[in-house]
Amino acid sequence: MMPEYEIRNAAEAILRSSSSHQQIQTPDISHSHSINTIPSIRTEYVISEDLLGGQRIDGKMSSIRRFFCLFVTFDLAFTTLMWIICITLSGKDLTVAIENQIIRYNIHSSLFDVVMVALCRFLVLLLFYGFFYINHWVIISVSTFATCAFLITKVFFYTWTNSSQPVFEVLLILTSFVISWGETWFFDFRVIPQELNAQRLFVSGPETERTPLIRNYLQNLPSMYTESVGNFYSPLGSPEGSLHGVEGLGRYPVIKLSQEKEEEYKSKGAELLRDVWKLCNCTEWKLEKETDNKDCLYSMNFCGRKIFKLSAIIDIPPRCLLEELYYKVESIPKWNPSLLESHKVQSFDEYTDISYQVSTDSGGVVASRDFVTLRHWGIIDETYVIAYDNTEHQSVPKNEKYIRGENGIGCWIMKPINGDPSKCHFLWVLNTNLKGWIPKVILDTVLPKVMLDYIKDLRRHVTKLNESGRIT
Repeated sequence: MMPEYEIRNAAEAILRSSSSHQQIQTPDISHSHSINTIPSIRTEYVISEDLLGGQRIDGKMSSIRRFFCLFVTFDLAFTTLMWIICITLSGKDLTVAIENQIIRYNIHSSLFDVVMVALCRFLVLLLFYGFFYINHWVIISVSTFATCAFLITKVFFYTWTNSSQPVFEVLLILTSFVISWGETWFFDFRVIPQELNAQRLFVSGPETERTPLIRNYLQNLPSMYTESVGNFYSPLGSPEGSLHGVEGLGRYPVIKLSQEKEEEYKSKGAELLRDVWKLCNCTEWKLEKETDNKDCLYSMNFCGRKIFKLSAIIDIPPRCLLEELYYKVESIPKWNPSLLESHKVQSFDEYTDISYQVSTDSGGVVASRDFVTLRHWGIIDETYVIAYDNTEHQSVPKNEKYIRGENGIGCWIMKPINGDPSKCHFLWVLNTNLKGWIPKVILDTVLPKVMLDYIKDLRRHVTKLNESGRIT
């Protein structure tokens, strides 16, 4: 019988030759899809200037967005220049004309309000798209709508019969109208698509059967993400014959989502990661209880309800605990008796998925609930963070058997302990709305008990993993 390493080498050779043959015979990038059904752009086929223009290099602004910001600046400068030309050609002394236009402003005779509209548009667009770097069209659509509404109103209120240079004044209003629409078109049809395509190419990268499970995608996210060897995470090896890695496949129908919808889920996940990190580290948490094991339970008021945070030390490396909580979601009910079901509904990449869970009833006090949750994980300051929030998915409509609860933004955090790599500092933020009519006093009693029971079950599970040698 051939040794195992020779069989593996032979298989690698067959795969390499098969891959080379497929690249020669099928160079059509429109049919390049990964095993995870996420379309990808093959870098060996095409890297255009448009894709490069949408890329953020070292966290800096992309060139296409920088051009948009320059265009907005040009809008203000051009409108101001046109206004100065109009008042200069009126034949009045420049000082007197400016005084009449600004100090003695009147909508019937002054055009300075057109300049002020351009200034407001300039400040709003640069604030949201230049400083906050948002990727949604809603802000520019509102600014364009407000500009058009004002300019149309201005046309009816302005006294054109008293104008000495009506052509230039009409041109001022028309150019402001056209440029505002040009900004909207450019952002929606050029900036957003190019940055999304660049993100898919340079951040997500092509996903194939040979792609490592997790890549260092964090290099182009905000600087709060750690760029270290910790990002090159590889899940623990499964025992021979294990189905881990494909568990849950086929349980729910795979819904083919649009590229924009998938990117929306991924972007929401990355934003969620930042939000839960701030929430977990805020100073408003108050200590509620400390157990004999030094587990600490905290609480705070958040968005009109009481949320909880549990802090504990677990005898498991943080990377291994991430594996148990995120990638082995189907196995959680085996060691967590508070869950009846736990399934992965759909994955969007290695870091983002949607899961479905059903809780058990709490001693007849709180009936079973089911939850549909968006999950996303990443590394912040060498700490593994799994963020989650409520979402919806077509594959899991509401079930008449259960009340559909909502998980607000929450997280599991696994922080390494200096000097002891076999342990981690575990934090759990629970922010849930169980729906239905449940007295607040019952919720404030049941939820802390559920969290403390959970940490006991988790410790028992970790003990079994350590005894079986499945944690290294």
